[in-house]
Amino acid sequence: MPEQSNDYRVVVFGAAGVGKSSLVLRFVRGTFRETYIPTVEDTYRQVISCDKSICTLQITDTTGSHQFPAMQRLSISKGHAFILVYSVTSRQSMEDLHPIFDQICQIKGDIQKIPIMLVGNKSDEAQRELEASEGQALATKWKCAFMETSAKMNYNVQELFQELLNLEQRRTVSLQVDGKKSKQQKKKDKLQGKCSVM
Repeated sequence: MPEQSNDYRVVVFGAAGVGKSSLVLRFVRGTFRETYIPTVEDTYRQVISCDKSICTLQITDTTGSHQFPAMQRLSISKGHAFILVYSVTSRQSMEDLHPIFDQICQIKGDIQKIPIMLVGNKSDEAQRELEASEGQALATKWKCAFMETSAKMNYNVQELFQELLNLEQRRTVSLQVDGKKSKQQKKKDKLQGKCSVM
């Protein structure tokens, strides 16, 4: 299958059990499952608008364990943007992100132009080990954006992906995925005789 240039690839990293799949499934399908099922690697697609055209947001939900270093390297090299997830209930899960961040820097080089979101998930939990200020401090150190989310409560999930897309400077990407086009865009499509499949 030829690679499409209008795919925008987002890779989600984090330790096992921090809620990577829950965040992605909440965003793509609007669902939340209580049971934990370990992920090897899943890819989800969501149609978004990008540079006034439609492109596919391809979200790669990676494994939480470090059993597959080659897969991890490949995901980083192909990714356009990264979501680094830890759980606010586990200090260790934040520590686990350090080698991943280092690897992104190593593979991508200048990460100033690469959208990276540090995400403290499970913000609805009472048993916190990490305060938001600690996540913010790490994000400042890494020069990336930061947000706390709760996949369970659907808190900041849509905002997380929108914010990540807002960080993309090379093109304008947004989450207007309802398929509605402006009158101007409809007119342009008519003139060009193009059809689009939604």
